[in-house]
Amino acid sequence: MTLCVLRPGAHSPTPARWSALLFCSVLCLQGCSLLPLGKDKDTTANAPAIAESAAPSFAVVVHAPDAVRETLERHLELQRFRNLPDLQSSELQRLLGAADANARELLGTLGYFAPTITVELTDTPDSKLAPRTVTVTVQPGPQTRITKADIAFAEPSAVDAKAAARRVQRVQRDWSLTPGEPFTQSAWDSAKADGLRQLQAHRYPTAQITNSRAEIDADTHEAQLSVTYDPGPPYRFGALRVEGSQRYDPDGARRLARLPTGAVYDEAEMLDAQLRLASSGYYDAVFLTLDTDSATAQAAPVVAQVREAPLQKLVFGPGISTDSGARLSMEHIHNQMSGLGWRAVSKLSLDRETKLASTEWTDLPNDNGWRWFTGGQLQREATGDYDVNSARVRAGRSKSTKNIDRNYFLQYDDANTQGVNAPVSSTAVSVNYGWTGRYFNSATAPTRGHGIAVELGLGTTLRPERDPFVRTLVRWQSFIAAGQVVDATGTSRNARVALRADAGAVLAREGAQIPVTQLFLTGGDTTVRGYGYRSIGARTSNDLLYGGRYLAVGSVEWQRPIVYNGAMTDWESTLFIDAGAVADKVGDLAPRMGVGAGLRWRSPVGPLQADLAYGIKTKEVRVHLRLGFSF
Repeated sequence: MTLCVLRPGAHSPTPARWSALLFCSVLCLQGCSLLPLGKDKDTTANAPAIAESAAPSFAVVVHAPDAVRETLERHLELQRFRNLPDLQSSELQRLLGAADANARELLGTLGYFAPTITVELTDTPDSKLAPRTVTVTVQPGPQTRITKADIAFAEPSAVDAKAAARRVQRVQRDWSLTPGEPFTQSAWDSAKADGLRQLQAHRYPTAQITNSRAEIDADTHEAQLSVTYDPGPPYRFGALRVEGSQRYDPDGARRLARLPTGAVYDEAEMLDAQLRLASSGYYDAVFLTLDTDSATAQAAPVVAQVREAPLQKLVFGPGISTDSGARLSMEHIHNQMSGLGWRAVSKLSLDRETKLASTEWTDLPNDNGWRWFTGGQLQREATGDYDVNSARVRAGRSKSTKNIDRNYFLQYDDANTQGVNAPVSSTAVSVNYGWTGRYFNSATAPTRGHGIAVELGLGTTLRPERDPFVRTLVRWQSFIAAGQVVDATGTSRNARVALRADAGAVLAREGAQIPVTQLFLTGGDTTVRGYGYRSIGARTSNDLLYGGRYLAVGSVEWQRPIVYNGAMTDWESTLFIDAGAVADKVGDLAPRMGVGAGLRWRSPVGPLQADLAYGIKTKEVRVHLRLGFSF
């Protein structure tokens, strides 16, 4: 229960003190709403409805500063009775008598405990709004400010004393209501809830507020706050218990979730485990909870309530992009192949640039998180000025953790080129390793952080001749804060600079016929804007475009939130410069540059991006559209 205490003075209560006392009484009585009113009784269902007339019986006009006027206009009890039919004068007078107390209560929630309020009723027979008007005039007076905030904790157990002390320091350091700030009921409630949330999110899921108190001195307009938290016992993760599993092995769910059994309870870790289960494809719905009713807090079971996905599923998907035009795809998913037990995802895709048929088979991860995979694809794709029919088969192992993905695999490539003066068709086999680290603040719409990815392959061509080669590709992206944008209400979001760079190389003797699927092309929505999809590459003596052995791409983009009519929106403006080059020799790298501007909309599934870019080399303007973020 929250207590609000009025400090007594040396003289009799003033009207200001009476308003504060009334406000405090309301807060104290709120605790009574927690008492049971009867078994499963719905009090709102039995409350008599207020009949409404076609024309309002009276109008309500509020004259007050902007800081309080909206709250009064929205929440005054008078507003509820404006359309009451056949409202008698005596009934309206009773409403007016209660309006003063109601307004003081509302102002108290905003920290104004010494207001001057007048309520006037006038006849307005000529008004189109109502025959009578109630005018509420408010001078709120000084706003109460905080002079002291005490945050206390129940005594922790001796075993947990050090960890509890660190948690106490963190809650106190992050406390949002510091001395000097204005007191409002919503800010007070929010500060207490934030402190409790910090405790419950790590180590202490059963933490609670045992006492809170706000002492208001309406004469000096000062507030002294105090709150006491009881963290409760520290918890550790126990075993994962799956409920609702019928088709798939519960032990597989444990390996997919990778919940750190025995580790200190952390809500973020549990949510990550829930996300891994939900995104595995085996379940349509997943909800993880910690069983705090278990016998021991040091090994509390985690309950996974799941709704399993069908064994097989067929998905059709249309799409469109400015890189490759309209797209149609069909995907078949088999979550448990007969005999093998692996998950198979097979796909057919068709767009302006590419025709693709692929399949990938994946095993469940072992206790260390590593899993086997194998896959293959057949593809027909426009590569520069040539068409390439290619086949690829790979097999290896992969592991995904919170921030890092790793994989190593054996790969076979076969590329057959078609066209006038096309490169020689060739095949190759290679051993590859990939490492990707993602350290962004959001997986779908990051605003800060960085990511880096490294690919390394060692291989040899098989035809027309055998030549060893090394292929490497490094990608990097970072978001750097570049000041804050603040709207009229004080809401702020960071502007930022987004930096991106790619560098790749294929090292082999000059005459080696590397499969074109191992070479580099760039240009398009996600690389160098202002140029067509994969339109930047090496050039033959006849000026025909083909994949090159060296790649260099860079981008600088300034992203700034948009404020409209004084309010922060979900839109952002951008300015960018992209550059990219591909060649067969490092000395021949000649960058193609694109400049432009764009808009970003923060959709629920990631940023929707629309860019208008000008290619300096081609002297053409292109529109680039894409949805989502990936690295």
